[in-house]
This record gives sequence, C-alpha cells and structure tokens, in this order.
Amino acid sequence: MALRLVSDFDLGKDVLPWLRAQRAALVAAGAGGGGPGVLENNYESLRLLNVERNGNIIYTYKDDKGNVFFGLYDYQTKQNEHLYTFEKDLQVVSCSVNRERTLLAASLVQAAKEGRRNELQPGSRCLTLLVEIHPINNVKVLKAVDSYIWVQFLYPHVESHPLPENHLLLISEEKYIEQLHIQVTQEDGDRVVIKNSDHLPRQRVAEDFVWAQWDMSEQRLYYIVLKKSRSVLKCIQFYADEHFSLMFEAPLDVSLSDSGFKLVNFGYDDLQDQEKLSKHPTLCVFTNHTGSLCVCYCPNFDTWEQITYSVLYFHKGHGKTFTATLGRVDSRVTKGITFLSLDYYVAVYLPGHFFHLLNIQHPDLICHSLFLTGNSEVIDMLPHSPLQSLSGSLVLDWCSGKIYRVLLNQSYLLEFLWNARLDCEKLALLHCVLSCGRDPRQLEAKIIQWISENISACHSFDLIQEFIIASSYWSIYPETSNMDKLLPYSSLLTWDTEIPGITLVTEEIPLPLMKVHSFKGYWEKLNSNLEYVKYSKPHLHYNSSVVRREWHSLISEEEEDNHQRLLMGLMVSELKDHLLRHLQGVEKKKIEQMVLDYVSKLLDLICQILEASWRKHNLHPWVLHFNRRASAAEFAVFHIMTRILEATNSLFLPLPPGFHTLHTILGVHCLPLHNLLHYIDNGVLLLTETAVTRLMKDLDNTEKNEKVKFSIIVRLPPLTGQKICRLWDHPVSSNIISRNHVKRLLQNYNKQPRSSMMDKSSFSVEFLPLNYFIEILTDIESSNPALYAFERHDNVDAKFVEEAALKHTTMLLGL
Repeated sequence: MALRLVSDFDLGKDVLPWLRAQRAALVAAGAGGGGPGVLENNYESLRLLNVERNGNIIYTYKDDKGNVFFGLYDYQTKQNEHLYTFEKDLQVVSCSVNRERTLLAASLVQAAKEGRRNELQPGSRCLTLLVEIHPINNVKVLKAVDSYIWVQFLYPHVESHPLPENHLLLISEEKYIEQLHIQVTQEDGDRVVIKNSDHLPRQRVAEDFVWAQWDMSEQRLYYIVLKKSRSVLKCIQFYADEHFSLMFEAPLDVSLSDSGFKLVNFGYDDLQDQEKLSKHPTLCVFTNHTGSLCVCYCPNFDTWEQITYSVLYFHKGHGKTFTATLGRVDSRVTKGITFLSLDYYVAVYLPGHFFHLLNIQHPDLICHSLFLTGNSEVIDMLPHSPLQSLSGSLVLDWCSGKIYRVLLNQSYLLEFLWNARLDCEKLALLHCVLSCGRDPRQLEAKIIQWISENISACHSFDLIQEFIIASSYWSIYPETSNMDKLLPYSSLLTWDTEIPGITLVTEEIPLPLMKVHSFKGYWEKLNSNLEYVKYSKPHLHYNSSVVRREWHSLISEEEEDNHQRLLMGLMVSELKDHLLRHLQGVEKKKIEQMVLDYVSKLLDLICQILEASWRKHNLHPWVLHFNRRASAAEFAVFHIMTRILEATNSLFLPLPPGFHTLHTILGVHCLPLHNLLHYIDNGVLLLTETAVTRLMKDLDNTEKNEKVKFSIIVRLPPLTGQKICRLWDHPVSSNIISRNHVKRLLQNYNKQPRSSMMDKSSFSVEFLPLNYFIEILTDIESSNPALYAFERHDNVDAKFVEEAALKHTTMLLGL
C-alpha cells in the first residue's frame, strides 16, 4: 500500500483488557459494584471521546446500571487510569482533562431511551460540568442549557511544574466560543481545588461562526464566519498564559450555509445534527513546519460520475480545483471524501474510487502529485469508515476507536515505481520516495538501479536529470527554511500532458491578511512565504545560466580536470552569492557549507550512477586500452555515460574528474569512425589530452588506425595537437610539426635587406624559391637561437619535411 498505517492506539487492545481485568479483580474481591470494572456485557458502550495535546486519550463506557465512567489512557506509560464516575444514565457529548489531571470538564445530555425521566436540570438539554478529580471532590455546573456544548482544555508549552491557572474553551451549538479562566490552589497537601469557583472569569473568543476546527498540537482555533454571504477564515493562536491573538483573516471562495454548523477535531461528533451536517461540505485546514497553509474543500456530491474538490495553497498564492472521474460508475459513494495531512503531502481519498497524493511544497505542476484510480489494491488501502485527520500524521477512526500514524510506505512506492506505466506516475513517485528521507544512500542505490533499467522508458522528462536535481534538493532542504524557493526542485518548468481520470483549474487566490506584526516559529515562516508570493517575481530559484555565461568567457584549451574544477568553482561561487542574497539571518559559514554539500552531492550522484553501471556490467580496467574490441557491456556503459552527459550539459552541471576521458575511450571502442567523428564534431565526445595520448600509444599504424589517428589529430586544439603529434612516429605527424614550427617562425617576420649570400649546405635544392625560403628560416632561427630553437624530436623526418615544404610551395604557386 502507498500509505502505511501504524497503530498508535486501539480501544479493543489497549483499554478493553484492562477493564476486564478490573472487573475480574472486583468479582474476586466480592465487590458488588461502584468501581470502574463494573461493566457486565456492556462493552459496546466503550467509545473514544478526545485526544489531548500530550497524546493522552479520554474514553467513556457504561456499566449495566447506565452509570457513566470516564477513563484515560496515558500515551507515554501505556497505562490506563479511572478518572471519574457520573452516576446517572446520560450520554456524553464531550470531555477534556487538564494537563495535571486535576480537573475534568464534561458535557452530557439525556440518554435517548423512552420512558426515562429527565436526569438533568428542568428546561435544559445539555449539562456542562467541571469536576475536581485530584482527589474527586466538588462538581461545578458550568452550563445547563438547551443547546449542545463541547469542552476543550488548553495545553500550553511550559515546564513540568503545575500551572496556577487553567484555561477551558466552551464551544456552543449557538455558534459562539468562550474561554474560562480557572484558578486552582492546593489544600491539605496535594489536594487541588478550584479557587473562587462561583466567579470564573469568561472571555468571548469567537461568535457567529458556521465551521470551526481545533488544532490540538499547535493550540490553534480555525473558524469561518459569513460576511455578506462571503466566507472568511480566521485563526486564533492560544499562548501559555491567558493571552490569545487573532493571527489572520482570509476570504474563501467556498459555499457554506448560515443554517449549518460543523466542528472538526473537537472530539466525538456523533451528536451533531446529522441532517444539518449533510448540508455542510467537507472542509479542513492543514499546516506543517515549513510554513504551509492549505484549505481542503469538497462540496456536496451532485453526481455519481465525478467528484470535485479544491485545495487552496495560501502559502503559494493559488488554489487548484480538481475534477476526478469516479473509478466505478455503477457503485455509489457511500462514504465521504477524506483529507489526510502527510507532512509535505496532503492525501485525498475516496474509498473504492481514487487516491490523490498532493505535493503541497511544490504544487505548481500536477505531475509532481500522484493520482491513482481503478486499481482496487491501491485505492482500497485505507479503512472505509470515516477517518479524521488529527495533528501531524495521526488519523482517528471513530467507528473502531483506533488511532493510526499514517506514513508514506517507501518500500511499496519503490515497488510501484518499477511497475508504473505513465510518465506522470514515475515522476510523482520519484519525488515522493525521495521526500521520505529514510536511509538515503540505500534509497538512491535502488533508484539508480531502476533508472539503469528504464533509461529510455520516459519521454516527457529526463530520468537522470530529474533524479540528480531532486535528490540533491532533498539532501539539503531540511537544513534551513526557504530552500524550496531558492534551489531547483525539478528539471521541469511546465507540464502539458493530460493525466487520465482527472482535470484541474488553477486560480490565484487572495492572500491571508496577517493581523499581528511580530512573528515567531510557524507564523514567521508563513509570513515569509506570503511575502515571497507578493514580491518575489520572477522566481528566485538558482539558475545555472549565470555559470554558463561566465564559463564560456573563461575556458580555453585547458585539460579536462581543470575544466571541471573551474566549473565547480564557478557553481560554488554563484550559488553561494545567490543564497547569501536571499537567506537572511543564516550564518555565512553555514551557507558556505550548504553550498559545498550541495555541489558535492551532485557529483556524488553522478559517480554513483557510473559505479552502479560499471558493477552491473562487470567491466574491468582493461577496457581503458584501445587495442581490443568492444563488448556489449561497454556499449551499455557508453550509452549510460552519454545520457549522463546530455542531462548535465543542459543543466550545466559539473562532472567528476576523468569522465570525458573514460567516455571518449569507450566511444572509440564502440563507434564506427564516421559516428565517432560525428560525436566529436557535435561536442558529445571531448578529446582530452589523456584520452588521445593513450590512443596514440595503444594503436599501431595500420591503415585503419592511421585514419583514426589523423582524423582525431586534426580536430584537436592547436596546443594540444602539437603535444600529441610528437607522440606519433609517422610522416603525418612530422608534417604537422614542421608546419607549426614554420608558422611560428614567420609570425613576427619583418623583411630586411640581406648582406650575405646563402651558405651552401645540405639544405640546398635545385628549386630556387625553396632555397630562398630555407635561407629566411635559417636566418630567423640564428638571429635568436633561444627563442626560435627547433624542438627536435626523434619522430621528425628531415627529408620528409623538405619534400613536404616543396610540395606545399608548388601548390601555393600553382606550379
């Protein structure tokens, strides 16, 4: 399965055995009742009520007399604890306990049984209580009203010592939220009681809302109000003291009814008016540590053939509306759509129909998100019962009382990558696997193995290019924020290919209006993202075109390794300047190290691809010699190296030292001469001094090899060509050496009157113009022996030089 569900809690396994053990202990002790274990056959009444910030889970159950018991499962110690018993047959709406477990707040309503007398106060339907439970003592009625009330204690980030004041939220069905400030004091040792319980200060937090969501982990309240029939999303951040702040307001283009009312993550919601809830769309807010802010929205179904849902990426300034074709038209959508938060992704899931994994860090191109439909094994990976996404990657299945931690299944995604047919699936899976970040070295090795088997299988993008860019990005991304704006994430800038089963429309959306001026933590990152959307156009991603301009102005005839060192140096310099300009508040040394790590990672990935290909085809060092025929393995490695070169050239990335030399040697082995020269002339093969030197030494002077040598020598840069010619004992090389020497002598020649006759010597020939030419050359050499001394070499044939000079003079004179 693409998602891996790890069980964090199960009522049936973590609570029920404890309850049965409690009952057995009471029976053995002869107790008649009144304890937490008196449960008889009423285990079906056991249900989960709430999950607090520290992971503790509150649940309830009834005994055979209808008495309501409240229990707590400690997430850290994995132990259960009985909190309180309410000796009336009522139904629990909501429950919360404070961090110190000294106060319990609960909201209860009359149990739905005919003939039952009203156990509550006259005229009230819902009773909200505040109970001292350390030890069990006073019970205070907070509200006795005709509308439902939900309760939630705040859990501030503070040290472990007890707080003198607790803060409790009351959420009313009458569309208001208020905060109670509860001071406590210790009496008679460790007994905790409420101070001034008759006068608990109250503060109105929100009102006239039609939807609200609680973020237990970050202690944030999101809610929506209607202003002139327009939906406005607001967020309140609660702090360690009684202080809270309205952080932002954002207009939403979603349709909500003023008559509806929906709560998300405020505990068990079975008692909300289901008729009204059915009129409400599915809506939830997700954030993560990078400063992202997403609103996921799905209106009511109006057809069984397709479904429309939207994701508003506020941190990117745009929203996308997707329309998915349902996988099986004959089936009915019996369960609603589910949105799940998965760190860098949001999953959209409709059981039995489709699964959509949305990339929220880089949502611009749909190909970076994974859409699956029609495959029952994939799209039935999650429970069909309604799931509720809690903070982080936790999801809650209310029906079964189970809590799961949902993770991307890296091993399954890798397996799926091998079997994917569509380019869009391969691209999305590649990025998804790399984002998992577990054991990157082993992961990269597996991806490289896949690339080597599918090197020509992708037509919409370059596999090697995408892997190098994406893997290098994820290797450095976690080190600091804003890297997603400054480093390239993908080699693709556009995607025009349709993805089967889904269409989308992208629209710009109004940005949230921040209501505070000082930011820390998440809010600082969100504000940075919003500022980037406002002011940073065009995009600030690092682009290698800067290096390309510098490079072409600097390279001359240096050897290959010097080329690559120069390119690496340019890239390090330009990337460092780029990050220094845009990464505010990060130390220069840290930036310099990040740049070095990034460039090193690029080179390391290329080396890994080469090494994996070399090992796969079992090549040996003797392939570096020219005096042998090429094998099929060498052809395969040459092909991989050519694809690496294509990928790095278009991105202008450096290559490991010696790459071009090895590539050229394999090219000479594998290609016919006309193909070889075509590769050289088009810049695919680079004639390095090392490679050509080995070629001159290894190949003998057969007619075929002479043709190869001469074809290569004439394509060398002048300086390199002069060095190589002296290694080849052949008239052709002697001709080239002599011509270059004469050219050097005549470059600065100024004709002057000659006072002496030529000294007859062994150089004298019957052709007078050549005699005169030799006299001039001799005179130039003798005028400055140190500067113009002929570089003698054993491979120079003097007779051949004389004949070649005569031939060229004859040709020039047209004789």
